Amino acid sequence: MPRQSITFTEPNDEWLKAQVDSKEYSSKSDVINDLIRQARSRKSELEAIREALIKGENSGISELTPEDIVTQVLERKPKNGEL
Repeated sequence: MPRQSITFTEPNDEWLKAQVDSKEYSSKSDVINDLIRQARSRKSELEAIREALIKGENSGISELTPEDIVTQVLERKPKNGEL
């Protein structure tokens, strides 16, 4: 893995130390890598949402009533109870 040298503000450094002291992470590097993974995951989720919104906007105006839409969503509802 490539090594990097970075500088933190005092409050951020204290927060990083607290994360390691809490035993949730073994090092500051673990904290930073986890934060980067989370940011990358959020970015992917946001991109998927954006694509879905664009697809919805491009599909035009629906002739369905709100009740029809609710019915269709509930019919697609998986057996585990999640939409």
